[in-house]
Amino acid sequence: MSARHGWAMIPLFAAALGCGSSPPPQPAARAAAPQPTAPAPTQPADPLGPKPALPEPRPFTPPSPVVFDGPNGTTIWLLERHTLPLVSVTIAVPSGSADDPKGAAGLAHITADMLDEGAGTRSAVALSSAVNDLGATLVTGARVDGSFATLSVLKKNFSEAFSLLADVVARPRFEAKEWRRVSELWQNDLRKRGDDPVRVSGLVSTAALHGPGTPYGHPVEGLLADARSVKLPAVQAFYRTAWRPDRAVIVAVGDITQDEVTQAISRDLGAWAAKGAPPGAQPGKPGKAAQAGAPAAGAPAWKPPRVVLVDRPGAPQSVIAVVREGVAASDPRLPLLELINTALGGSFTSRLNQNLREDHGWSYGARSAFTERRRGGAFTARAAVVKEATGPALKEMLAELDKMAESGLTEDELAKVLAHDRAELVSTYETVSHTASRLGSLAILGLPATFDAEASQARQKATLPGLAELARAVDPKQATVVVVGPRQEILPQLQAIGLGEPEAWDVEGQPVQGALGKKTP
Repeated sequence: MSARHGWAMIPLFAAALGCGSSPPPQPAARAAAPQPTAPAPTQPADPLGPKPALPEPRPFTPPSPVVFDGPNGTTIWLLERHTLPLVSVTIAVPSGSADDPKGAAGLAHITADMLDEGAGTRSAVALSSAVNDLGATLVTGARVDGSFATLSVLKKNFSEAFSLLADVVARPRFEAKEWRRVSELWQNDLRKRGDDPVRVSGLVSTAALHGPGTPYGHPVEGLLADARSVKLPAVQAFYRTAWRPDRAVIVAVGDITQDEVTQAISRDLGAWAAKGAPPGAQPGKPGKAAQAGAPAAGAPAWKPPRVVLVDRPGAPQSVIAVVREGVAASDPRLPLLELINTALGGSFTSRLNQNLREDHGWSYGARSAFTERRRGGAFTARAAVVKEATGPALKEMLAELDKMAESGLTEDELAKVLAHDRAELVSTYETVSHTASRLGSLAILGLPATFDAEASQARQKATLPGLAELARAVDPKQATVVVVGPRQEILPQLQAIGLGEPEAWDVEGQPVQGALGKKTP
């Protein structure tokens, strides 16, 4: 037998031997040996060390300037800051577009624009060259409640630069040849404004809320029809009324002392004289500014429309806005309303922006704001959206406003907006130029120099229940909806969300529609 066959018979013999006996007991099964577990991967050590724990943010109280009387009846707000050799000065008067005469919308704007078109002994070109040679910036302008002239310059050039600012404010030349050029540029800008849907939205929203032709119902830069009729004598007359030393606040911030400021004003503005009784408001003196520009007694009350549509045929986007009345800048509720707005539409992570931009991709950005006005301000939410989503985007915007009005902020949102408030305040007072600009705004609004410090304290003490009560200020039920876009494509969308037929307005903020929103011939 071969070895191969012999080894094959062994299992057969073993099987035969086991047939007549019980099988031997089987050994107990061994417990399965535990399998080794792989060690958890270790994170590489941070070469910079462990992440530091951030302390609670320190409170920031903005500095308040020293206020004192200056020459010729001026009021001076001085904030010394000697860390850098920079000085910024703002001269503010409380006459702005709200003081434009009827039929002359934009007069305050164009008057401020003419101030630096030649002043003192210098022509417009010579004045511009002198400012540039000193490395300074000199800007003039107007807002709703006031006008301003601002200078920023190195300390070593302050004396010469302030002399130029004094010429601009107290000795403008108002030359006819410069007026022809500036007036033409002004009218050209107003003509081009109609091609900018965002500017049109702002203009129409203001007019729809306050009423066309009212002090707050026209844009600061004016209206094209009125600009054609404004002549140089009207500019000169408005200047004499508005730009007076007894109505002016001179804000000085930076590397400068009280003696230096007083000497400069006495030297360069000593001959700046006021003639006649001052009309209207006194800036920086609470209680007087609040009455400026008030509507005439017996004037009919304006009832804002519910929906306004400005037609832009063929436009790829629509600009949607929801606007309603706000509160005056001096109202103690405004600082707290700003916290509500930060969560709603005042920051990138706000509800409106997250909804329309991040969640739906309809817009590059959605914002909202409470405007600061000497008298009643406004609340506005606005976004530019693709035209196909005009209706849905507007529906979402209204829903976000309604949700905020009903429920207020969440606990997480309150923490976020308080941190945001501190950061914004630090940014506002970070540079001498920003600080001078902000203090000039307070003066124009008739607010005290300590306003921001007191408002910040009020905001940092805000509570969720208190903010929830104030959130009704953004309720859209009584608001006006303004849409600037292609009427043919967006009208069915407005009807689909229950807004009905809108009123048709033009790009200059004038209603031009019949009862069904059709333009009249």
